[in-house]
Amino acid sequence: MEQGSRTPVQPPHLWQPSPTAKSPKLPKRTKPSKPERPSQLSPTERAERGRIARRRTPRASHAAFTPAASRPDPVDVVEAQSATRLPDLVPIRYARMTESPFRFYRGAAAIMAGDLAGTPRSGIYAQLCGDAHLMNFRLLASAERRLVFDINDFDETLPGPWEWDVKRLSASLVIAGRENGFTEKERETVVMAAVRSYRERMRYFAGLGNLAVWYTGTDVEELRATAGQRLGKRGRTRVAETLAKARTRDNAKAFEKLTRAVDGERRFIADPPLVVPLADLARGAERDAITRGLGELVERYAESLPTDRRHLLRQYRMVDIAHKVVGVGSVGTRCWIILLLGRDDQDPLILQAKEADRSVLAQYTEESAYENEGQRVVAGQRLMQSAGDIFLGWDRAQGFDNRQRDFYIRQLNDWKGVVEPRNMVPRGMRAFADLCGATLARAHARSGDRIAIAAYLGGGDAFDRALSEFAERYADQNERDHKALKKAVRTGRVRAASTG
Repeated sequence: MEQGSRTPVQPPHLWQPSPTAKSPKLPKRTKPSKPERPSQLSPTERAERGRIARRRTPRASHAAFTPAASRPDPVDVVEAQSATRLPDLVPIRYARMTESPFRFYRGAAAIMAGDLAGTPRSGIYAQLCGDAHLMNFRLLASAERRLVFDINDFDETLPGPWEWDVKRLSASLVIAGRENGFTEKERETVVMAAVRSYRERMRYFAGLGNLAVWYTGTDVEELRATAGQRLGKRGRTRVAETLAKARTRDNAKAFEKLTRAVDGERRFIADPPLVVPLADLARGAERDAITRGLGELVERYAESLPTDRRHLLRQYRMVDIAHKVVGVGSVGTRCWIILLLGRDDQDPLILQAKEADRSVLAQYTEESAYENEGQRVVAGQRLMQSAGDIFLGWDRAQGFDNRQRDFYIRQLNDWKGVVEPRNMVPRGMRAFADLCGATLARAHARSGDRIAIAAYLGGGDAFDRALSEFAERYADQNERDHKALKKAVRTGRVRAASTG
C-alpha cells in the first residue's frame, strides 16, 4: 500500500511496551472451583440444581462486600495493566480515569474482578461480558439492517459466575446515579429495576425452548414501545433522537469525518494523540513492517469469517492505516483503524483491529479455551449477542519487534448509538436499567443453565434487594479507589495527560 510522505512525529513503539515498565507483584487469589457443566438433565433436575445452590448460597448473602485484608493497592492493579501498553498513551488513560468516579469505574474492570472473586457465588456459570457497566449496552446494527439493543464490549469475556456481570451492572448504576445527584432511594429503585428485569426475564427464558431463546432480541420497535410506556415527553424525544443519530453512525459517516483526499487518494486525518496516521508514526523499515503486518492480518483474518463475508471483504483494497485511542479502560492498547475502498472511492469500509489481551477474569475463574485472545473475544461476543457485526473476526499479527499479538477485527462504526447516563433523570435511568437487565439475562440464557439460574433467583425480590445493597457498598469502594488514583497523579507516582 502506498503511503504519503508525512514527516513522522515522536514515533511511539507501537508494538512493544516501555523497556522500563515493570509489573507490580500482586498477591495470588484463589479461583472458584470449576463447577459441573450443565448436562442433559431434565428441566426438573436443572431447577433443583438452582434450589440447592440457593440453600448453599442464600440470595441475601450477595449484599455483602468487604474489601479483603490482602486486597492489592488499586493503583498497583492499574499500573500492572499499563506495563504492557503503549507508554506514550498510558497518561491519557490515567487522565480519563481521574475525571470522575464513573470514568474510573469504566477503566477498573481488573480491580473489580479481584473483588468479585471474594464475593458469594451460586456455582452456576454462564458466558460473561466481564465488563457489563451500563455504557456497554447500546444500539447496534444487525446484518438485516435493523437497529437492535445489545451488549457491545467483550474484551474481558470469559465463562464465569453469572452474578459477577449483574453486580458490575448494578454498581455502575449507583455510581452514575450519584454523579447525577440522585437520592439513595432513587438509586435503589434504579438498581432494583435492573435486577428485577434480569430475574423476571431469566424466569421467562427458563420456560422457553432453546431455539426460542436463541432467536430473542430487542429491536427498535420494542425500544419505541418501552419509551412510550415508561418515559415522559422529554425522555421519548431523547430516545427518538438517539435512534435517528445511531443510523448515521456508519462507515460513510466515519469516512467523511476521519479522512480527506490527499493527492487524489483518501487518507486519515491526523488528530494526535487520538488519531495518528501510520505515516506520522513510523518511517522506513518500521513503517513498511507495520503496513505489511496489518495487510497480512486483514488477509488472514478473512479466514475467520463465513465464506460469503470473506468474499465480500476481498472486494475491497487497503488504502490507509492509523492508530486510534479508544474508550477508557482500553487506552494504551494497540488499536488500528484500516481504510479500505470497494467499488470506487466513495465505497468505504473502515475496520478496527483492536489488541486482545488475557481477560481480567482469567485469574479468578478459568483460562480461555482459545489459544488466540482475539478468538476468545469473538467467540464470547457471538455467543452473547443476538446480532453481530458481519465483519467480526480475529487473527494474530507480528510487529516490528517480531513479537506476535492477538487482535479482533470489526467495523469501526455500524449504526452505534449510546445513551449518556449524565443526561438521565431517575425515571429515564430506571427504564434504561430495566432494558439492560433484560438484555443481560438474554445473553446469559444463551450460554448458561437458564433453568437453574431462574430457580436460584426465585419469584421474590430477595436477590434484587441484596444487589441494591451490594451496589451502594461497592460504589463507596470505587470512590475510595478513584481518590487513590487522583492522589497518585497529584504526588507524581503516575502521570496523567489530558487530550484537551
